[in-house]
Amino acid sequence: MEVQVRGKNGFEVTDAIKTYAGHKLEKIERYFKEELDAFVVCKIYKDHHKVEITIPTKYYTMRVEVGNSDMYAAIDIAIDKLESQIRKHKTKITRSLQKKEGVSELFAEDLNLEALERELVHVPVKKKNIVLERLDVEEAITAMEMLGHDFFIFRNDQTEKVNVAYLRNDGKYGVIETE
Repeated sequence: MEVQVRGKNGFEVTDAIKTYAGHKLEKIERYFKEELDAFVVCKIYKDHHKVEITIPTKYYTMRVEVGNSDMYAAIDIAIDKLESQIRKHKTKITRSLQKKEGVSELFAEDLNLEALERELVHVPVKKKNIVLERLDVEEAITAMEMLGHDFFIFRNDQTEKVNVAYLRNDGKYGVIETE
């Protein structure tokens, strides 16, 4: 696995951090047949460190973001989360994308995850139909806040496209516009 580690917010990446991240990511490598790239971003804030790991593949992108008071602990937790994501979604991804050529070659064959598959079958808890309201972005955010939700689906009054307003982890708002 090709690992690229970089720092942000004034964090200087040391050789020890690069080596540690590379060594820990070897744990993820065993799940895949192909050579993958991993991008690790280490950030420092006043009260904690944050590690973001992104591993793009041909069919999907794995990504985790973890904050902790210790950079090494954040890397450990991020790797554990990645491994959990892979185990959780391996069968689902393989099954749903099996029509696409080459997806069966993405994951390593020697891992037996059948027991995990039975435990991790996801069934929607609730299904809800909504009527899309025509709103501008400001009105949609207000409606979202009034409902106490962290996202809100609406038809943008100006563009006539379906949008999703959402509350980001940093406390700011984002808008996703569909094509």
